[in-house]
Amino acid sequence: MTKDKTDVLYGSLALMVLRTLDTLGPQHGWGIARRIEQISGDALELNQGSLYPALLRLQQMGWITSKWGASDNNRRAKFYAITRTGKKQLAAEAANWERIAGILSRFANPARESS
Repeated sequence: MTKDKTDVLYGSLALMVLRTLDTLGPQHGWGIARRIEQISGDALELNQGSLYPALLRLQQMGWITSKWGASDNNRRAKFYAITRTGKKQLAAEAANWERIAGILSRFANPARESS
């Protein structure tokens, strides 16, 4: 990873994967990774060592499903889709990250806390 790329904040990958699948529909792993990088303005770089274990975890939790299909270039790929339970979890994850972002903002901008 180059130095201008940022590591994915622990626990945030689930939100990014769920949001990607909710927005774009079923995607294969490479498509998910590229979309997350694109939305981050290429500030994040995902590697297989972090994405695929996360996809497996999300699948084990019942938040996503997977099935084999053909990619755009006609290669065999596993496509992931968000489940109904995943959509509920996405709402909870988004609310939690909004709360965390507010807390961190108070530390990043302490002058605003006194108001």
